[in-house]
Amino acid sequence: MTDKIRECFDEMVVYKDLNEMSFLKTLKLPSFLRDWVLKKFEDDDGSFDVEELMEFVNTYVPRKEEWLSIKNRIINEYEHVKLLTRIDIDIDIKTGDVSFSLPDFGLTNKETVIEANVWENVKDELVKGNEIWGVVELGYRPPNDTAKPKIPGKIKLTDFTSFIPYSIDLDFYKDVRSEFTISEWIDVLLGAMDYNPGGYQDEHEKLAMLKRLLPFVEKNLNIIELAPKGTGKSYVFSNISKYGLLVDGGTVTRAKMFYDITRRSTGFIVGHDYVAIDEVKKVQFGDVSEMQSIFQGYMESGKCDVNGFNVTSDAGIVFLGNIETSNMDEYKNMLTELPTLFKESAFVDRMHGFIKGWDIPPMKPELKISGWALNTEYFCAILHLLRDDISYRAIVDRLVQVSDGAYERHVEAVKRITTAYLKIFFPNVRSAKDVDAHLFMQYCLRPAVKMRAIVQKQLEILDPDEYRKPAKQMPQFSLREISDEEN
Repeated sequence: MTDKIRECFDEMVVYKDLNEMSFLKTLKLPSFLRDWVLKKFEDDDGSFDVEELMEFVNTYVPRKEEWLSIKNRIINEYEHVKLLTRIDIDIDIKTGDVSFSLPDFGLTNKETVIEANVWENVKDELVKGNEIWGVVELGYRPPNDTAKPKIPGKIKLTDFTSFIPYSIDLDFYKDVRSEFTISEWIDVLLGAMDYNPGGYQDEHEKLAMLKRLLPFVEKNLNIIELAPKGTGKSYVFSNISKYGLLVDGGTVTRAKMFYDITRRSTGFIVGHDYVAIDEVKKVQFGDVSEMQSIFQGYMESGKCDVNGFNVTSDAGIVFLGNIETSNMDEYKNMLTELPTLFKESAFVDRMHGFIKGWDIPPMKPELKISGWALNTEYFCAILHLLRDDISYRAIVDRLVQVSDGAYERHVEAVKRITTAYLKIFFPNVRSAKDVDAHLFMQYCLRPAVKMRAIVQKQLEILDPDEYRKPAKQMPQFSLREISDEEN
């Protein structure tokens, strides 16, 4: 398998040994950034000079506590400093001024500026979305007290280099999938996520882990996962993709999540592939009535209205929570420990699927990757690109038959999850005729139906009068036969 993945993916693999490379953990780098660094310094045998790697990280990926020293170099010593970090761009509507923030260092757009000549050179990369990763070069624009009006001192962006050091060929990735069996491909996916396939007891455990990738590849896919502690929920949603966002509990308000009326700025939901709300059991949702209304509107259509401002996004919402072992039963109310928001059936109905986190084994040393695997930075870029490919949904629509009178939310949820599974496991299919019916049922459609069926069971418990009606029961899903003429 090692030779096969290296031969097929060539430069897109990297040697990972998370047990031996324990020093990397102290750097607290997300997986996609760690793999980018490893790829930069590893030779063909997976070896690298530790001192050289550490020197690079210390120079370009400083710790947050070093920010004061960095500011001193920029402002008082007039140095140009380069950092590998996230950058968020803002354009003032009234003045046209362009500014930026560095979320990892607490630098806000009020303290920064991007001058017109620099903006012209870097704007093509920086307007692609919120919180773009890359190498930023920072300098200082001194204050000018003689100007009218006075010009305040600000940190300025002097250059920007895109984080991705190579072009991503999605068609190549799709074609390479044909070189692997389904079992081999499952192992490829786990390795890309930093997990050792050999550490799992069986395929059931592997597939349970891979469910977490669903919101990475499908737009506006809303998932809830309840699990025991220690199964790696936070790790997956905060480390694998630079396009997603993990919100660590606390208070989630309308201003933070969707739109800040005072600042006239969009919230977390805009510019990300997904927003995962961690420790949902402990989250305070601000004005519950307001949040319920906005959440329901957004989760239904991917847009919502906040005081006349229309917020639109492709981001899915993922709810992550730990619950007591006694409540890990899909045939009883599993939402009793969660905030009031989750007691409303209309809110729960807008969740497309449920992940039983207790099917995922707790993290242990033997589950950490040790060997050659897909570069996580490359992998997350592939997942991001797959979101825009609508051909997979077209295939699902042609293949999947639904019984008459089916409840539309059940149908949409199952089809959306099935499409995500198809992208993950069979990205090489180009038409309905390419699909192996047996494998499609086993790895795509049936798992999707099961995930939605759990949501339906919870709805029946929350609101039996409404959701035990025949019209809202889970419909029957089957496959159509595709003739040569149709294809």
